[in-house]
Amino acid sequence: MTASPGEVTQLLVDWGNGNKAALDRLTPLVHEELHRLAHRHMRLERPNHTLQTTALVNEAYVRLVDQRNLHWKNRAHFFSIASRLMRRILVDLARATTAPSVAVARPRSRWTKLR
Repeated sequence: MTASPGEVTQLLVDWGNGNKAALDRLTPLVHEELHRLAHRHMRLERPNHTLQTTALVNEAYVRLVDQRNLHWKNRAHFFSIASRLMRRILVDLARATTAPSVAVARPRSRWTKLR
């Protein structure tokens, strides 16, 4: 589904002003571009990454919809924020998977103090 940049911008502005119907109309218009952005980010990840492109789109979409007090300037602003958000999701996932899940206990020293 294609729309003019002006139509997308107007829907973003309407959504920012609290119009839920604008979000419903906007979603199918931006989905393809969001998927393209996610694919671009995923190409830079390791080949056996656990997150799939569609899951990245969905996670970014949920976070975008949950934004409060964000007034979109235009479609470029929206896609720029979406792209940064996707990158942040991937970085957070990488941090979570490389961080130790359990604190490693340091071995006790067998040496005792000599008096």
